[in-house]
Amino acid sequence: MIKKLSIKLSAIAAMADDRLIGKNNRLPWHLPADFKHFKSLTTGHIVIMGRRTYESIGKPLPNRTNIVITRNTSFEAPGCIIMNSIDDAIQFAAQGTETEIFILGGEAIYKACIPYLDRIYLTLVHHHFEGDAYFPILDASVWVETKREDHSADEHNPYAYSFTMLER
Repeated sequence: MIKKLSIKLSAIAAMADDRLIGKNNRLPWHLPADFKHFKSLTTGHIVIMGRRTYESIGKPLPNRTNIVITRNTSFEAPGCIIMNSIDDAIQFAAQGTETEIFILGGEAIYKACIPYLDRIYLTLVHHHFEGDAYFPILDASVWVETKREDHSADEHNPYAYSFTMLER
């Protein structure tokens, strides 16, 4: 059980209008503005992700402390810290001087962490895609949108999108 933390625990995700976040362990879209947004928010921070999310990225994210959660006790990811539970990963990350820790997914990790989150950075991709992984349904009585930037599709970003921030 995760005890109350003195730091912000945030999730960061991009999802389509129907909450879709992935297909075959990959993002179903290419949105350079979202990659830039993700990098600007997470660089210099601790990031926590599940094994399959790590495998989809293929390497540690640079300029971040990468924690990978897996039940496989023999799993190795050079340049990453391996933890066997979400609770252990969050408690480990909270021991330092960090002010905000980022949860990167995937689907099961997001679902398990929702009760402990203070903030969610959510990119809404305004398009329909096929896929197999979804962001959890959020309780509208708990989560309030505190920031929103809407963007139209352009020559680099083929879909309209919105950067949002939700807080308890």
